[in-house]
Amino acid sequence: MATFCVVTTEMLPVGLLVPIAASLDVSVGRVGWLMVVPGLLAALCAPLVVIGARGIDRRRILCGLLLLLALANLGSALAPGMAAFLAARVLVGVCIGGIWAVAGGLAGRLVPAASIGLATAVIFGGVAVASVLGVPLGALIGNLAGWRSAFGAMAALSAAVLLLAALALPPLPVAQSVTARQLADQWRNPGLRRGLFITLFLVAGHFMAYTFVRPVLQTMAGFAADWIGPLLFAYGVAGIAGNFLAGGAAARRLRVTLLAIVSGLLATLALLPWLGDLRGAAGALLLLWGLSYGGVSVALQTWVMQAARGAVEAATSLFVGVFNLAIALGALAGGASVDHWGLPATLLAAAACMLAALAALAGRYGR
Repeated sequence: MATFCVVTTEMLPVGLLVPIAASLDVSVGRVGWLMVVPGLLAALCAPLVVIGARGIDRRRILCGLLLLLALANLGSALAPGMAAFLAARVLVGVCIGGIWAVAGGLAGRLVPAASIGLATAVIFGGVAVASVLGVPLGALIGNLAGWRSAFGAMAALSAAVLLLAALALPPLPVAQSVTARQLADQWRNPGLRRGLFITLFLVAGHFMAYTFVRPVLQTMAGFAADWIGPLLFAYGVAGIAGNFLAGGAAARRLRVTLLAIVSGLLATLALLPWLGDLRGAAGALLLLWGLSYGGVSVALQTWVMQAARGAVEAATSLFVGVFNLAIALGALAGGASVDHWGLPATLLAAAACMLAALAALAGRYGR
């Protein structure tokens, strides 16, 4: 639930991009900064939180970050302008980096070794479920009651999850705290570093395009605003299926699983500029997009856990940092591209990032 809350909060502007831009009288590309800012802060905070946390019980850290997340969502709902909105999103970035880094390393501490793969899929299932219940419901609430109501609802949900975590989670004391030296050792780990390069290209390419999925569906495919929620819901359902399919497959054949994921994303992004004006084709490609991207988090986290050599929390913090840096860079590049060259060119640039991810998977980068 914590990963669901933090990812929903991070992604909420995606489903509300157009109404936020209209309400604050800014361009769609500029609203993309609401994705860039938390991504950059999360990239910085993920390693800093696990180092600074030292021996503090991880349940206390999760609860503190969930409280901060609730306040950040409340600040977003009440923001009078873009500057205040961005300030609230700074707090979101701190929460993303901390919650994801801590939660991502908990699977091995909550279940037996034989169940770690399933537990990891469940934890990162929050990412896929956020696509189903988060972004689409945010878009629906935004259409019915305004985008501010969507952020207000997330503030209430974050507070509820805080209460649930405080009551349901067992104490999670730390046997060995993460140090800066461990982070440096993990960066020198060639297997992990290759995984981080794959993460950078894959995630940046996805968010270069996905940040602007609503304009793609409305402007290119011609779907009415009322269709956006159901379409994103279908995307999210496909994402949940992809998450659990990839969770089982990655435990057996990790490289093949990642190859299938990247290939699906490449096909989607390369075909959308040519077929995106056909509603049926655009809908089918959106489902392929969701199915493919749904497996990204669990497959990449599996790579990290296999490569970590026992230092899972340190390796996970680097993974979360690179993942969120890629979100920020992808949203930033996508915003600039949309403003200057339009949506089709942005989709093709995102497809080029997937080619780079394939090269990294083959071993050309990150050795």
